[in-house]
Amino acid sequence: MKIVLTGGTGLIGTHLARSLGAAGAGHELALLTRDPGRAPGGALAVAWQPLQGPAPAEALSGADAVIHLAGEPIAAGRWTAERRERIEASRWTGTANLVRGLQAAAPRPRVLLAGSAVGYYGDRGDEPLAEDAAPGAGYLAAVVRRWEREAAAAEKLGMRVVYLRTGVVLAREGGALPRMAAPFRIGGGGRLGNGRQWMPWVHVADVAGLIGQALEDERLRGPLNLAAPGAATNAALTRALGRALRRPAFMVVPRLALRLLFGGMSDTLLASQRVVPAAAEQAGYQFRFPRLEEALVDLLG
Repeated sequence: MKIVLTGGTGLIGTHLARSLGAAGAGHELALLTRDPGRAPGGALAVAWQPLQGPAPAEALSGADAVIHLAGEPIAAGRWTAERRERIEASRWTGTANLVRGLQAAAPRPRVLLAGSAVGYYGDRGDEPLAEDAAPGAGYLAAVVRRWEREAAAAEKLGMRVVYLRTGVVLAREGGALPRMAAPFRIGGGGRLGNGRQWMPWVHVADVAGLIGQALEDERLRGPLNLAAPGAATNAALTRALGRALRRPAFMVVPRLALRLLFGGMSDTLLASQRVVPAAAEQAGYQFRFPRLEEALVDLLG
């Protein structure tokens, strides 16, 4: 397949570009990126500023699929007014400008895999959340709802659209895991709040695998939960992380301290989302790391 990827220099995009561009994978990969100089070697890089205008139609024309992962990181710092504006614009305006480029492309790609997030579901306690669950409340849920609406415009162009509702991605090189592991290494690891909130984690290898299946499987359309079937609470994740690192896990970070440290972003850290990968399982996807302990051994062992 000829695939166009945005966000190819981020955590997921880097793994995905390596997977899709590997010898024997049979794919031709092109990256749309703000900084072509940062693109991994071997991939065609085309400059595009997502907030400044439509994606270049010539780069999209003739492609089989587009994977759109570009967006301001959610957990990079406190949600100041300026950061909220960047979070929103990078998702809403960037996706709208991608669809404008797709509209002008000829021939047009058949499928768009659009970045999304489990933040769609909001804070839902112990409720199992398959793809047909109603949207939740709160800032992130509102951001994700509009993000998906912008991508849905590609359906009117005759494209199959999949919303990649991604959970907490566990990887060695970055993202949540190194930040979670750091306090444990100095003996200060522990749960967040009461620890009863469900954390929808997924190994980065399964993120790449699920996206690969969504590229090929015509049955997959609409929302697709990128989360492992072995859901875990924050307390269970804390205990498993402590065992994997052979460090104590007795500390507790109170809700008030999280609010003081992270402001409004603390609501996301304490939100409970028991996400179920129903669509992936119905499509027959076999998770490489369905259980948290297996994933942590692979990443930290």
